Amino acid sequence: MRLLFLGDMVGRSGRTAVWERLPSLISDFRLDFVIVNGENAAGGFGITEEIFHQTLNAGADVVTTGNHVWDQREALTFAPREDRFLRPANFPKGTPGRGSGVYMARNGARVFVANIMGRVFMHPELDDPFQAAEHELAACPLGEQADAVVIDFHAEATSEKMCFAHFVDGRASLVVGTHTHQPTADHQILNGGTAYLTDAGMCGDYDSSLGMDKEEPLNRFLSKVPKGRFEAAAGPATICGVAVEISDRTGLAEKIAPLRLGPRLEETVPAFW
Repeated sequence: MRLLFLGDMVGRSGRTAVWERLPSLISDFRLDFVIVNGENAAGGFGITEEIFHQTLNAGADVVTTGNHVWDQREALTFAPREDRFLRPANFPKGTPGRGSGVYMARNGARVFVANIMGRVFMHPELDDPFQAAEHELAACPLGEQADAVVIDFHAEATSEKMCFAHFVDGRASLVVGTHTHQPTADHQILNGGTAYLTDAGMCGDYDSSLGMDKEEPLNRFLSKVPKGRFEAAAGPATICGVAVEISDRTGLAEKIAPLRLGPRLEETVPAFW
């Protein structure tokens, strides 16, 4: 099966680029399943229900999130009723919404998607992400209840991301990092057959500071005195993500490559597509 994961949509520029390009990507490359991280889609902070539904309408099968999931308070209301909207699975018990689910791909495969958040340099009070992964994988093991398993690991530290991937190697089809908004060049298939990328990057304006208009972040580095709010950069967006081909027989990865479409960064489309 052919799976595409797109990194954090940031602001109007990022989400519009995804909405405009995703339908043709699905048809041109005959994609079976698409996951988009949407936690920064509403002005760079959180996601609204309308944006969530428009992302699904563009062709996304699941929308994942991260530490900004509740920045738009309405997410607390719609998360419990939207099966295709995921917040980190290792949030405290009783948190609205869900952290994982099984979804049907266009080719009929069962795809288990889990959203898990790291703790290093982020939120140490969260439940252990490694134990959360153990619980999720035990509930829906690859090759039994799922034909493919994808984990969006939303984390800051590269060491935590890498160790997490090795921990689930052979039990997941893909582990992809989100949160830092910078695409990494370490896409690979681990020894056990799990595809891995430290960070998918963002879908947003790269003439920015992590998708934010660069003037206020720069001001705070220089003066330490805030002059205003962070605002999402509004220039042309680059879509960043990762493409994976997954074996229909084993559920493990056979090929992995980055996808980058837009200005600023060097464009690349997976050669196996």
